[in-house]
Amino acid sequence: MHTPPRVLTVAGSDSGGGAGIQADLKTMLALGTHGMSVVTAVTAQNSLGVHGAWELPADAVRTQFRSVVDDIGVQAVKTGMLSSAELVGTVAELLAELTVPVVVDPVGVSKHGDPLLAASALDALRTALLPTATVATPNLDEVAQLTGVRVREEADLRRAAAAVLDFGPRWALIKGGHLPAGDGAVDAVDLLTDGTEEHWLRAPRHDNRHTHGTGCTLASAIAARLAKGDTVPQAAAAAKDYVTGAIAAGFRLGAGIGPVDHGWRLRTEH
Repeated sequence: MHTPPRVLTVAGSDSGGGAGIQADLKTMLALGTHGMSVVTAVTAQNSLGVHGAWELPADAVRTQFRSVVDDIGVQAVKTGMLSSAELVGTVAELLAELTVPVVVDPVGVSKHGDPLLAASALDALRTALLPTATVATPNLDEVAQLTGVRVREEADLRRAAAAVLDFGPRWALIKGGHLPAGDGAVDAVDLLTDGTEEHWLRAPRHDNRHTHGTGCTLASAIAARLAKGDTVPQAAAAAKDYVTGAIAAGFRLGAGIGPVDHGWRLRTEH
């Protein structure tokens, strides 16, 4: 009997299905792994924005985590929305017990600009959670929130990565998708580095609004590939390819920002 690699997401629920736990589990399934979840918050969310968010108690998060890890086991973990210092600290303590790869997506704001991380949680994220990360995957807004470094052009990505690495993750993947496409540039570029190696990940920039859940999807794809035995550079490159295809195949839902298509590769393969 075949047992797929097991990947755990510790994140918030998106009732619209485009981001958060829902995006994570879809990605993990699409990439051939068994996804499991620890729900940290419930949000009321659609294509127009986040209309409410309710954090779960730390004991509920801890008990979910223990029930999965102690019985089923995990080969990789991905973290997402952790809205308070208490939750960040709780999850960091739990992750410190593991020896598997951890992908930390330091979610600060939603695609619509809604805040998802309390200011009081920033210090805990920097000092407790990021040191547990095999890979940290901040976007440019999250880099600025965490480090104060503002990236305005591609050359600034190195400085941003160095500032993130100072908090202790083994690798930093700085997502440059929010950079303006100036000077005729058509690529979305990310920088993956451990402070010694550099990997510049480039992909065509698709000019559509079907981008809800891209950060969750990318981090989950990296975790899934790490669970399958990839190195970090291999996992990041494969995840970049997957999320680029998912953006290109994204579809309209509601009146606002639509989701990426997590199942695009399954349809193209059949």
